[in-house]
Amino acid sequence: MKLLRVGTAGAERPALLDAEGTLRDLSGVVADIDGALLADAEALGRIRAAADAGDLPALDATGLRVGPPLARIGKIVCIGLNYHDHARETGAEPPAEPVVFMKAPDTVVGPNDTVLVPRRSLKTDWEVELAVVIGRTARYLGSTEEALAHVAGYAVAHDVSEREFQIERGGTWDKGKNCETFNPLGPWLVTADEVRDPQGLSLKLWVNGELKQDGTTAEQIFPVGEVVRYLSQFMTLYPGDVINTGTPAGVALGAPEPKPFLRAGDVVELEIEGLGRQRQEFKDA
Repeated sequence: MKLLRVGTAGAERPALLDAEGTLRDLSGVVADIDGALLADAEALGRIRAAADAGDLPALDATGLRVGPPLARIGKIVCIGLNYHDHARETGAEPPAEPVVFMKAPDTVVGPNDTVLVPRRSLKTDWEVELAVVIGRTARYLGSTEEALAHVAGYAVAHDVSEREFQIERGGTWDKGKNCETFNPLGPWLVTADEVRDPQGLSLKLWVNGELKQDGTTAEQIFPVGEVVRYLSQFMTLYPGDVINTGTPAGVALGAPEPKPFLRAGDVVELEIEGLGRQRQEFKDA
């Protein structure tokens, strides 16, 4: 299923995109799309049954804002330097263990919402990423197969980053990752049963119409199952938690000088095979 949330910010309602591309209203079946729903097999079954029966009313998508596909996100755990090609372009050694940092849930905006370039920023960068959404509580998982069984679905994430704040200002990466609007998510949460192989997805990103990133999750140093298993050794993952699994080559940081960092007025578009497409205009904060 392709689950999404539509409407004005803070007042989104749940919806489903059916196989014919028609937007369907889920508000008569479930209250929202969040961790509680993803952990509730009965509620998910009601959605499937209503969709199969053709009982869901159609929505007019004209002018309708698409919000983040997940409400009340618990935490966003991010994996850095998780693509062989991205490590090569930045001159970094592939890590022996996953590089872990966090983003606050309040960085999340809709897939087509405005992204704000922070004040005094000169090095705002783009990163298309596969987001993993947890559907079952995960503690000390013993295998990658077990880990994948705890995944509810997948989405497109844009891990916007400010490289000076991240790298040059001391401390951890968090200062460059948690600026307002720095995690567009969606348009859809695609349930795991529709993603046959999370290691076989193409990822692309364009800046002002120019293709910058053109990669595949096959390049991940630590595949999705291993990332979930690994994280569960250090923290409990709950339904509704999100994991951003890293970005392929093609970011501004890895480009030759002068590096083409983002400015107000730039437009970034990104997509992952089968998971949908985003578009953001950048403006000054």
